[in-house]
Amino acid sequence: MKIQFSEVDLLEKLVNIVADDLMNGKIVGWFQGGSEFGPRALGFRSILADPRKKYLDEYLNKEVKLRESWRPYAPVVMEECVREWFDLNKPSPYMLFSAVVLQPDLVPAITHKDGTARVQTVNEKQNFKLYKLLEAFHSKSQVPMLLNTSFNKAGQPIVETPKDAFETFKKMKLDILVMENFYIRKKED
Repeated sequence: MKIQFSEVDLLEKLVNIVADDLMNGKIVGWFQGGSEFGPRALGFRSILADPRKKYLDEYLNKEVKLRESWRPYAPVVMEECVREWFDLNKPSPYMLFSAVVLQPDLVPAITHKDGTARVQTVNEKQNFKLYKLLEAFHSKSQVPMLLNTSFNKAGQPIVETPKDAFETFKKMKLDILVMENFYIRKKED
């Protein structure tokens, strides 16, 4: 396996490249800004994927996260779009609320067996880079959300440092790592 590094100078260019990767089924490690504290990924240390991909949750549990097959994944959604997709009428920036998914057939990878999801909303002020990625993905797919899970393997802490992120990226079945404005991808030999 070879690893290719690129530095992307414009955020708009970076998020468009990553949105295209996500649309093409790539799994992305997302490492931005300061570290997170707590049990959930809130968009600074995340693994991101396309929520429209059926059975992606099974693949992530079995091949990427290496965790129990019954564990669901959460959506991170543009705050202003939450009411179109979830029965939720308030922001949920910390994934504290579960809500009925209003269009479950369009986003099966984040829809739990009971038809709900533990929703995280994000706005431009809370997490500018993640919001810009959501905007780019939305403009390409008409879906204003991504599957979001913590950047770690089962039983391991969420990555803290750039070194942690890179070492975890090499060991996991992730396709892309975005670390600040660095775009890193695995290439087949």
